[in-house]
Order: sequence, then structure tokens, then C-alpha cells
Amino acid sequence: MNSDSKIYVAGHRGMVGSAIVRELKRKGYNNLVLRTHAELDLCRQDEVEQFFATERPEYVFLAAAKVGGIIANQTAPADFMYQNMMLEMNVIHAAWQHGCKRLEFLGSSCIYPRLAPQPMREDCLLTSPLEPTNEAYALAKISGLKYCEYLNRQYGTDFLSVMPTNLYGPNDNYHPEHSHVLPALIRRFHEAKVSGLHEVVCWGDGSPLREFLYVDDLAELALHLMEHYHGNETVNAGTGKEITIKELTETVARIVGYEGAVTWDTSRPNGTPRKLLDVSKATSLGWTAKTPLEEGIRLTYQDFLNNPMRAER
Repeated sequence: MNSDSKIYVAGHRGMVGSAIVRELKRKGYNNLVLRTHAELDLCRQDEVEQFFATERPEYVFLAAAKVGGIIANQTAPADFMYQNMMLEMNVIHAAWQHGCKRLEFLGSSCIYPRLAPQPMREDCLLTSPLEPTNEAYALAKISGLKYCEYLNRQYGTDFLSVMPTNLYGPNDNYHPEHSHVLPALIRRFHEAKVSGLHEVVCWGDGSPLREFLYVDDLAELALHLMEHYHGNETVNAGTGKEITIKELTETVARIVGYEGAVTWDTSRPNGTPRKLLDVSKATSLGWTAKTPLEEGIRLTYQDFLNNPMRAER
């Protein structure tokens, strides 16, 4: 890519897409093509085809997705599968048809088996069953990854896939039911502090281990790979470090300033017991995550405070 390359960021208003836009601008890429959902419905094949035929982007970052936490995934699996599958296939297919030089597909570490060997290497994909609570979303992401692989193999495209671990950071979704664990905790403890609640009840028993990557670190890797990596293999994006949900909860409570009690509802699901990525491939390509977890949580909480309307999404 060069500074004049025409670059389309799908999902530029979301947490990942907005971070990629920030990183592109920081590195001097200014010929960006951006569309809101109201301007371009990626689930509509005719709209996507017309967009690519008209705009002819040279590079595509596919960061658009329907995302959510355990409740959202369990409540609406059909929606998660349909919307993600449709938008991915439409964008990837149109990028191939209209001669895009490169496309980068952003997936999720939930594509890997529930009980995969830890840390999870890229080649453990499809070796055993998925986590049931987010199976629909995972299947859609696997399909996007595999379609990129098949296009590379059959038609010689240069498309790549990146599978990040649990992400957080500016412009996250803080919805009380549809958000992921870290932004959900930020909102719950903030509201508990403001309301003077003496207790916050959290799901499960706090034992699952999770890895968290600050979204601006992912954006740096996304550009690094687009500029330098050529290959048909998926690349994991993570920190290589993990923390229990209990430790995470205590950390968020401390940063937010909540001083009440935290109790655990063990009738609720824990989700996957452990989910740590092997990031040796990304490291070998010259990238390492930079933002310590506590610093990232502080930055994210400040973003939450500065943008109260995000809590309504």
C-alpha cells in the first residue's frame, strides 16, 4: 500500500474498524472509503456488488460483524450466523470479482475448539467440537476464513485472515446484555458505584481464563500484515498472557472505583474454560502487543466516561 491507495474499511464505526481507521491515518493513508450501515447494507449482495463496481477499492479491511457476549449469542444464534455469513461472503466475493489487490478478514479466537490444546495454534482449527454458547458466530467466522483460503488456492488472490483474542478499547459496546465481558464489567461497576450498590453479582464462578488485547494493538498488527505478510495461513493476534475472570473482575472494580462486594452466580454458564492463543507466528513477523491490561482498561473506562451515549447501544 502507499498513501494514495484506495482503502475500504468495512465496519469503520465499530471498535475494530475505528481503530484500523485511526492507525491508517496515523501512518499517512488518507484515501479511505467509508460507509455507514445506512449507506451500505453489507447483507445485501446487490448493494455490495454495486459499491465495489463503483468505488473499486484496492485494499479491504473486513472488520464489520454482528458481535455480542454469551447472552446475545445464546439468544439469537440464527441471527449471528446469517448476518455474519452474508456480509462476509458478499464483501469477500465482491473484492475478488472486482480485482482488489488484498483483503484482510478479521475473525475471532472463538473459531477454535472448546477444548483445544493451550495455547491454541492456528492449525488446531476444526480438530474437535466448538464452544456451544457461540457456535453460530464461530461457524460464520470459520466460513469467512476458509473462503479466503479457497480463493487464494483456486484463483491466486492474496487475501489473509487474522484471528484476534478477546478485544477491548475505545468505541467498545457497553450494552448491558449484548456486550462482551470486559465492557460489560466496566458498565456494571460504574453504575453500581454511581447508584451506591453494596453488591454486584457476576456470572459463573470466575475460574475461566481469558486473554485480552487492546484494540489499537490489533490495528497496528492489521496494518503490519497488510503491508508485509503474504501467505495462505491464518495469523493469531493476542498477548500470550491470560487472567482469570475473577481477577479481571477485581481489576475492573478497582479501576472504576467500586468498593462493594462481588458475588458469583454459579447457576450461570462459564463458557470456554480456557482460551489462550499461540502468537508465535505474529511475533516472528515482527509484532508484539504493547498495551498492558491495566493501562488498557483505564483508557477504555475513560472512553466510556467521555462517551456516555455508547452505554445505550
